[in-house]
Amino acid sequence: MIQLSDHFTYKKLLSFTIPSIVMVIFTSLYTIVDGIFVSNVAGNDAFAALNLIWPIIPIMGAVGFMIGMGGSALIAKTLGEGEHTKANEIFSMLIYVLMGIGALLSVIGIFFMEDFARLLGASEELVPYCVIYGRTLSIFMVGYFLQNASQSFLVTAERPKLSLALTLAAGFTNIVLDYLFISVFRWGILGAALATGLSWLVGGIIPFFYFLFPNPTPLALGKTRLDLRALGQACFNGSSEMISNLSMSVINVLYNLELMKMIGSDGVVAYGIIQYIAFVFVGAYLGYAFGITPVLGYQYGANNHKELKNLLKKSLILIAIAAVVLTILAEMMANLLASIFVSYSIELMTLTSHAIRIYSLSFLVAGFNIFASSFFTALNNGFISGLLSFVRTFVFQVVSIIVMPLLFGLDGIWAAISVAEVGALFVSAFFLKEEKKKYGY
Repeated sequence: MIQLSDHFTYKKLLSFTIPSIVMVIFTSLYTIVDGIFVSNVAGNDAFAALNLIWPIIPIMGAVGFMIGMGGSALIAKTLGEGEHTKANEIFSMLIYVLMGIGALLSVIGIFFMEDFARLLGASEELVPYCVIYGRTLSIFMVGYFLQNASQSFLVTAERPKLSLALTLAAGFTNIVLDYLFISVFRWGILGAALATGLSWLVGGIIPFFYFLFPNPTPLALGKTRLDLRALGQACFNGSSEMISNLSMSVINVLYNLELMKMIGSDGVVAYGIIQYIAFVFVGAYLGYAFGITPVLGYQYGANNHKELKNLLKKSLILIAIAAVVLTILAEMMANLLASIFVSYSIELMTLTSHAIRIYSLSFLVAGFNIFASSFFTALNNGFISGLLSFVRTFVFQVVSIIVMPLLFGLDGIWAAISVAEVGALFVSAFFLKEEKKKYGY
C-alpha cells in the first residue's frame, strides 16, 4: 500500500492519484447523465432550466469543498508532524461542522429557491422547472457536503481506491435512477433531481459510517471539541476551493445572462453542454489536485523539501502531457459530444460543436493553474491559493466575458475562458517562482 510518507516515482504518483482522477471524472459523468436524460426526454425548457438553476447548488456547496480540501491539507500536515490524536480531533470536528452547515443550507434552499430562480433570470416558463429541481436537491444538501468532503478525507486516510469505489457506486446509483425516474416513470426534472440527491447520500453517508466505526486508516470519527483555530485554518487553506466554486457559479450566471441576451435559450443550452464537457476534461486536473494535495501536505509537515521538489517537477511534466492529449481529444470529438445532447436539432448541434472547439483550447492551460492553486493549499498558504483561484476563476473571466464579445461577437464569448486561463498562468508562474526559497521546493 502506498503511504503519504513514501518517495514518489512517476509510477507510484500515478497509482496514488489515478483513483482520484477517475473519481472526479466519473462524478462529472454521472452529473452529465442528468443533462442527457433531461434534454432528450424532458425537453429543451427543462434542460435550460436545469442549467440556469444549477449554479445555486455549487454556491451552497462551496463550504463543503473549502473544508474538505482545506481540512485535508491541515490533517495531512498534522499527521506528518506525528500528532495523530490531534489529527483525528480536527477531522471529527470538521465532519460535524459540515453536517450542521449542510442542514442549515437545506432549509435556505427549500424556502428561497423561487427567489433564486428569478434572480438568475429564469423566464416565467422556466421558473417552475427551476424550483422543482433546486428544492429537491436542497433536501439532500448534507449528503452533498459529506460526499465532497469525504473524497478528500479518504485520500488523506490513504484510501484513494475506496474513495473511487464509493464514487462509482454513487454514480451508478444516479445513472440507474435517472433511467428509472425519467425514462420509465416520466418524472422529468423532478426525477433528475431525486436521482442526483439519492446518489449524494450513497457517496456521503457510507464514508461517514466507515469512519464512525473502527477502521484500519489513520482517521476515525470520535469525540472532539470546537477548535476555532483549526476550523479557521482549514477554511483559510481551502479558501481557493470555495472561491473557485463561488466564482465559477457566478461566471456561469454571467455567461447565461449574456447568451440569453445575444441568442436566447439556445445559447444557454449550448453553454450548459460545454460545461458538462468541461467538467469531464478539467476533472482530470481537479482529480490530480485532490490526489496530490495530501501527499504534498504530508511532506511539507515533515519538512521534506527534496520530496516537495520531486513532486512539483513530476506534476508539471504529467500535466503538460495531459494538456496536449485532452485538448486534441476535445477538438476531435466536438461533433460527437454535441450530438449526445442535441441530436434532435442540426442547428443547435452545429452551434454547440463550434463552441466546443473554441472553448477546448483552454484545456491547454487550465491544468497548470489548478495545480498551482492546490499546491499552495497543500503548503497551508491559503492566501496565495485563494488569490490564484480568484484571479483565474473570477477577475480574468469577468473581464474576458465583457471584452471578448465586443471584439469578436459570439465567438468571443466561447474564447473568453482561454484568455482568462492564459492571464492566470502568468500569475501562477510568478508565485511559484517567488515562493520557491520560502518552501524549499
